[in-house]
Amino acid sequence: MGAVLNILLVTFPFFALVLCGYAATRRALLPQAAIPGLNTFVLYFALPCMLYRFGASTPIGQLLDGSLVAVYLLCALLIVALTVAVTLHRGRDAQTGSPGVGWNDAAFGALVAAFPNTGFMGVPLLVALLGAQAAGPAIATIVIDMLVTSSLCIALSRLDGADQHGAARAARLALRGVVANPLPWSIALGAVASAMEWALPGPLMGTVGLLADAASPVALFTIGAVLARSQMHSALRTPLMRYVPVALIKLVVHPLLVGAVGLGAIALGLPLERFSLTVVVLVAALPSASNVALLAERFGADNGRIARIILLSTALAFFSFSAAVAWLV
Repeated sequence: MGAVLNILLVTFPFFALVLCGYAATRRALLPQAAIPGLNTFVLYFALPCMLYRFGASTPIGQLLDGSLVAVYLLCALLIVALTVAVTLHRGRDAQTGSPGVGWNDAAFGALVAAFPNTGFMGVPLLVALLGAQAAGPAIATIVIDMLVTSSLCIALSRLDGADQHGAARAARLALRGVVANPLPWSIALGAVASAMEWALPGPLMGTVGLLADAASPVALFTIGAVLARSQMHSALRTPLMRYVPVALIKLVVHPLLVGAVGLGAIALGLPLERFSLTVVVLVAALPSASNVALLAERFGADNGRIARIILLSTALAFFSFSAAVAWLV
């Protein structure tokens, strides 16, 4: 009982900040017009500094762990394939008469099932739980999800011809988004600094440190605000079977799959450390990434459905993630 309480003492503040952002937006204490500004601060200032600081202080070998990358990438691809297979249904629902789930919605459902909220929530939460050595494996999963999982799902979303420019344009947009995203660059710069054992000058590092310290609380508050805004803007009611199974795939199937594949890799003799495997299993147990709702809106998918998956996975993760920590740590 004492161990569970200690875990909840760490996890509760993270989820409480999400709830604060959600409540502030629902009660109009935070104007919706302010949410893009919060997103900009987190994405372009605070979070890159946090990731740079973790990357620069992490041994380069942890950031470039080939076995970990192979296990996590394989599981991400399997989750994408499973979610598409489960949700893709082009005909109308026999009971409600609502349109089926085409490639666009199925692909973004797969992305929200395979893409954990590692940047905004996972890295600071796992470091708080497991120590600074958890940053390396967690950061490696961010790179995979941003470079491979997101690009694959965006390309899949174009297969039903919803966009006249098709998959080629989607691939160009995905690549442009990766290049314009400051997070991979901050991770890369941190890795270079780690490899070269190079440190920023004191005043500059102090500035980076202040921004990095602000990343976690502002990001968590912003997650709640984004979830509330997405739910408030969703005009149509989404049937339960369109979003509950995807949330369960994210919170249950994904971490179990990562754990099983990782243990299989260790049994086959791959040099994968048990600690690193524990970190990536907990990464997979995180709720869905909130930024997928923004991508879904941009590409014309059912953003209300995606928002409900993210909201449900975030609410349930307080219990499921805490249970996973109690089981593994």
